[in-house]
Amino acid sequence: MNPKNSTHHIVIIGGGPGGYEAALAGRQLGAQVTLVERQGVGGAAVLTDVVPSKTLIATATAAEEVRTAFSLGINVGGQSADVSVDLASVNSRLLDLAKSQSNEMLESLTKAGVRVINGTGKLDGNHAVIVEVEGSAPERLEAKTIVLAVGARPRTLPSAEPDGVRILTWTQLYNLKELPEHMVVVGSGVTGAEFASAYLSLGCKVTLVSSRDYVLPGEDQDAAVLIEDVFRRRGMNILKQSRADKVEATATGVKVHLQDGSVVEGSHCLMAVGSIPNTENLGLEEAGVSVAPSGHIIANRVARTSRANVYAVGDCTDFYPLASVASMQGRTAVFHTMGDVAVPTQKRNIASNVFTSPEIASVGWSENEIQDGLVKGEIQKILLTTNPRAKMQGIKDGFIKLFASTGSRTVIGGVVVGPSASELIYPIAIAVENRLTVDELAATYTVYPSITGTIGEAARALHDPNLD
Repeated sequence: MNPKNSTHHIVIIGGGPGGYEAALAGRQLGAQVTLVERQGVGGAAVLTDVVPSKTLIATATAAEEVRTAFSLGINVGGQSADVSVDLASVNSRLLDLAKSQSNEMLESLTKAGVRVINGTGKLDGNHAVIVEVEGSAPERLEAKTIVLAVGARPRTLPSAEPDGVRILTWTQLYNLKELPEHMVVVGSGVTGAEFASAYLSLGCKVTLVSSRDYVLPGEDQDAAVLIEDVFRRRGMNILKQSRADKVEATATGVKVHLQDGSVVEGSHCLMAVGSIPNTENLGLEEAGVSVAPSGHIIANRVARTSRANVYAVGDCTDFYPLASVASMQGRTAVFHTMGDVAVPTQKRNIASNVFTSPEIASVGWSENEIQDGLVKGEIQKILLTTNPRAKMQGIKDGFIKLFASTGSRTVIGGVVVGPSASELIYPIAIAVENRLTVDELAATYTVYPSITGTIGEAARALHDPNLD
């Protein structure tokens, strides 16, 4: 700890990944740190979003692996599809895991010397926070630096108000005691696609309602086409260019009314139509903190807002809504305000993942951007069906793409589609972050047999002999 910083008081509103990392970074640099969180340390990411959803997805993946084990010569109950899921037990486990993770994070903060207040915070100008705790008088905290990490919540529609029983947001799924007979998912972005994939693997009938031309419109198009094909082969009904006008609950299920007049009936409906930042009634306007029309706080690449001593991180900002980004922003914000080395966040270097089955991971420039001429690059795509390890594991769907800058042959991006793509993207992300060339990437040994061997193969294919 640095004693000279002990008078630097940092007040953090929100204890999700961004607020948590900001608090630890502040204590590491010797600041006095107070963190205000109304829900529990970890915030929505740990308690109702990332941790429970990815635990559910992990369970769904395990169920899918049991079903496909039959094709590898493993007899499971005599039939490849003999898999039953106890959803009540699954949800109980994931909620316990989320609570345990939250408690561990609280212990880490307490051990580090962070004061944690279970309450709500609001700006009182740009140098103070008013904290309200149930049953106590409001407390005013003076602060040299304020970090806003208030997150976001599911967007809801007046014509499809969630009731927590039949019409659900993703935070309400974990109250289900039985596997839905037919889950209708409205929204084909990352959240909608992930849950549609998970419930399909768990054994539900699934209908995915998409207002777009294809599922996952923000992802690599080859990956989106592959995912659609996999979904359909596994029995999912995908309704593209279909917009839900209204969702109503019935005595036994739901009716999803589409814009074209048709109706989709199911047992449950998940509304996955985006999120809204929790920035209302936060005192932003009075404090002079600029906000986008969407309600997101405008923050620069070191997470600083329009007020020099106020920083904003995570889903409440106009930056990438990823837990990993929030964590990095939290650390960067504190490093910057404390005068430590603060590396501005480069959007191009952020690796992201869609936890469908198979997963989709990407980093850097995209193929569309290369084709549109925004950057000059070469593209190499190799299907996983050619990979020895993939053949051994029975992997039939997936590919690896690598993008190299024309001329310098620097790695500028990549896409991985396949099991554990979230892990496999890391070497490509390292190459992008450190501006490695395809030759430098190719010169790194890979294990044989391994899926990463295809990354090396793609790098070798992008070698330019004219540069020797």
